[in-house]
Amino acid sequence: MQRSAISTPSGDVQDPTVVIHVQLRPRRAAARKCLAALAQLATEHAGVPVGLVGLSKDARVLRVTVAVDLGPRADVARFSPAAQAAYGFVSDLFTVLYEHMPVYATEPTAEESAAVAPFLQSADAVGHWVDARAWSPDAVSA
Repeated sequence: MQRSAISTPSGDVQDPTVVIHVQLRPRRAAARKCLAALAQLATEHAGVPVGLVGLSKDARVLRVTVAVDLGPRADVARFSPAAQAAYGFVSDLFTVLYEHMPVYATEPTAEESAAVAPFLQSADAVGHWVDARAWSPDAVSA
């Protein structure tokens, strides 16, 4: 997911996309429940580009950062169907996962981003914990 303008092979500059980051902070004991609910929510909103982009933890909580691509800035300003779907996902994220303390966040640090790849690779082994197919390809490459 890009935040800045994207150059196409022809040299044209596309409208920059708008990406927001939401961080969930479940208690460590509730991490599996949170990630399963997040995967389910992403599956229910399959048309929305969403990716797991950051993970970190401390003694009490796991911080899970999710990026949601609202689409090109001009389409967001016009409240396009894709932008409405993304807004719906974010609304459901705050409503359905409220017990995991969602907050808007900045982009994750390099360390938080680096923690994502091994997690998603191990998701296949964990199976029911997180269905990696629910995440966008951008999240897997992060």
